[in-house]
Amino acid sequence: MLEAHLDPLHESASRRLETIDKEVGHLFSSGCVKPGDKLLDLGCGPGLYASRFAVAGVKVTGVDISERSLNYAITQARKNNQDIEYRRLNFLDMDYAGEFDAAVQVFGEVGTLSDEKRSVLLAKVHRALKPRGLFIFDVTTPSIKMAPGQQNRWYLANGGFWRPGLHLTMELRFDYPEANVFVNQFIVIDEADLTVYRIWNHNYTPETIKPALEKAGFRIENTWNGLDGAPYKADGEWLAIAARKK
Repeated sequence: MLEAHLDPLHESASRRLETIDKEVGHLFSSGCVKPGDKLLDLGCGPGLYASRFAVAGVKVTGVDISERSLNYAITQARKNNQDIEYRRLNFLDMDYAGEFDAAVQVFGEVGTLSDEKRSVLLAKVHRALKPRGLFIFDVTTPSIKMAPGQQNRWYLANGGFWRPGLHLTMELRFDYPEANVFVNQFIVIDEADLTVYRIWNHNYTPETIKPALEKAGFRIENTWNGLDGAPYKADGEWLAIAARKK
């Protein structure tokens, strides 16, 4: 997973570095994040966003469950003399209260949660933010199902995201339009084993996510088709939201 985060050519775990630069730049230019802010980076991974925010004068706390990714992030922060706090923690278990000006969660993690866990997360983020704090995140929309690469397929690889050696991967996608949910299923086979991975994803529009945000005490302030500030269009594959704590 750490290698996938750091791979500059693929977006299997993190976005490309030039995209991350654009997204961080937009969050500053739009006023969502400002130098001197205290920022909570949820699912921070190896610190690709946190380090960029820190360079611009933001006090960052990064939370992630991956020990390897956090160790890399901590090493890089020390190497670059950056004062970033990293915590190994499931963000559904965090217990901050009124500490942060803003919280960010990128690359669609909110959409991987069930409705119940999403409600827990929103409540935790709301509690962690200062009055009128901002929660900034992105999710996929129903249009993602039409994107290139979303078809069923199989391929043979020698190394890669799923295995270090020779293996066969079969990708299948299942759509549940009545719930705006789809599942990516990956069957990975090598000489020793067969493993099935299922990644559930909930697609949203501004209208479908608004009730959950309002119930948690947020008001949608801005929407885009990406954290890079692409203007919102209903047929966009991504929805980025800045939601203000009421």
